[in-house]
Amino acid sequence: MITADYLVIGAGAMGMAFTDVIIAETDATVALVDRHAKPGGHWNDAYPFVRLHQPSAFYGVNSRVLGSDRKDTQGGNAGLYELASGAEVLAYYDHVMNDQFLPSGRVQYFPMCDDVGGEIVSRVSGQRFEVTATTRIVDATYMNVTVPSMRAPVYDVAPGVRSHPLNDLPKVARPEGGYVVVGAGKTGADACLWLLGNGVDPDDISWIMPRDSWYLDRAQIQPGDFFENTAACFVEQFRHIALSTSIDDLFDRLEAAGLLLRIDTEIRPTMYRCSTVTTAELDQLRRITDVIRLGRVRRIDADQIVLDDGVIPTTLDTVHVDCTADGLERRPVRPVFEEGRLTLQTVRHCQQVFSAAFIAHVEAAYEGDIAKNDLCGVVPHPDRDTDWLRTCHGNAVNAARWGADPALQGWLAEARLDGFSRSAPPSNELIAVVMEFAMPAMAKLEQYVAVLDAGGDS
Repeated sequence: MITADYLVIGAGAMGMAFTDVIIAETDATVALVDRHAKPGGHWNDAYPFVRLHQPSAFYGVNSRVLGSDRKDTQGGNAGLYELASGAEVLAYYDHVMNDQFLPSGRVQYFPMCDDVGGEIVSRVSGQRFEVTATTRIVDATYMNVTVPSMRAPVYDVAPGVRSHPLNDLPKVARPEGGYVVVGAGKTGADACLWLLGNGVDPDDISWIMPRDSWYLDRAQIQPGDFFENTAACFVEQFRHIALSTSIDDLFDRLEAAGLLLRIDTEIRPTMYRCSTVTTAELDQLRRITDVIRLGRVRRIDADQIVLDDGVIPTTLDTVHVDCTADGLERRPVRPVFEEGRLTLQTVRHCQQVFSAAFIAHVEAAYEGDIAKNDLCGVVPHPDRDTDWLRTCHGNAVNAARWGADPALQGWLAEARLDGFSRSAPPSNELIAVVMEFAMPAMAKLEQYVAVLDAGGDS
C-alpha cells in the first residue's frame, strides 16, 4: 500500500517541478512513480547532443539552480546564457531526487513502475502497489512528450533502407548517398545544425520540411542583464498587436521587428511550435538549399521517397534521419484541478516547468478547485502559425488574473523559474508603452481569436 498525500505519475520535468514546490511549501508527502530507471522523463530517451532551447536559468525545479549562470563563448549560442546539455539535465534531476527529495523523508520514489488502472506495477518484478483512496493523483504525463527514439517512424520503410532515429546519428559513418532529414520541427533543426557543425557539406543534406515554421529569437528571451531588452520585446509585441489591421499585417509587423523569424523569407510559415533559434543558427540552416516541401513522408522505398504531394529519388546508400516525433503535442484542454486529481498542463505558453511549479503553489496556497482553476487557465501548446495569437491571448488573460493578486505577485517575484517577474522592474518608458497599448492589444487579440474560432484567417 502506498500512503501519501499526492501520487505524482511521471518523474519528468513537470512532475519534478511540481513535487519540489509541494514539499517546499507544505508538509505533504509525495509518492513519485515513473517508468524510467532515473528521474528526468524524456531526457532519458533524448538524442545525445540535445540541449535546452531556453536558458538554463528558466529550467529545472524552483529550489535549485541549473547551470552556473554563465554565457556561452562559442557555437550558435555564443554571447547568450548557457543551454544545459541533456547529460547535465539528467545529472541535475538525479541530484534533486537524491540530495533533496529523498532526504526530506516525505518523498517516496518508485522508478521502473507503471500506473495501471489505479495500481502501481513494477516493470521489473511485477510487484503491485495499491494507493490509498485519500491520495490525490497528479498526472504529470498528460503533455505526452515524445522523442524519435520512443517510437518507430509513422511512415513505412522498405527493407534495406538506412533509416535511423536522431539518437543514432553520431554512430553513423559518412554515407555515400548523403543525409535526408525528415521533419521540420525543433528536432529536425537540431539534426541539421549537428550535421553542419560537424563539417557535413550542406549539399549533402536534404531536408524534408512539410511545414515552414516561425521561430523566436533566443536573444530576446534571456535573464539577467538582458532582461531590459527582453521586457522591451514583450512590450513591443503589444504595440504591434494594437496597431495591426489584420492577422497577416500583424505577422508582417512582428517579423519586421525581429520578434518572429523564418528560414526562407519567400515561404510564409504555417507552423509555430515555440522553437527558438539564434540568428547565427538561422544563417547555418539557410545553407541547406535542398529543402523538400511536398508534405509528409508516406513511405521510403529503396529508390524513392513517397510524400503527400510528390516523389523524390533516394538510394540505399542514403541515411534517412527520422525527426518526426511530436515532442510538444497539442493536447485537449482539461481542468487542471478536479476532485481527487490534478492534470499538469501549461499555464504560460511552452513553459512546462514554470507551469508545474505554479500549479503546485496554487494547490498549496488556495482553497477550492474552482478558485484554483480560475488562476490556472490552460495555454495549450501551439501548432499552427495562428496559434501564436491564441497563446499570446492566453498568457495575457492569466497575467491579468495573477496581477490582481498581490500575494501571488510576491510569489512570482521570488520564483526562480519565473525569470521575468524576479528581474529588475521595467523602465518608466516601458511602463508608459504598456499603459498606452495593453488594453487596445487585448481587444485586438480577442477580435483575432474570435475570427479564428469562426474559421477565418485574416
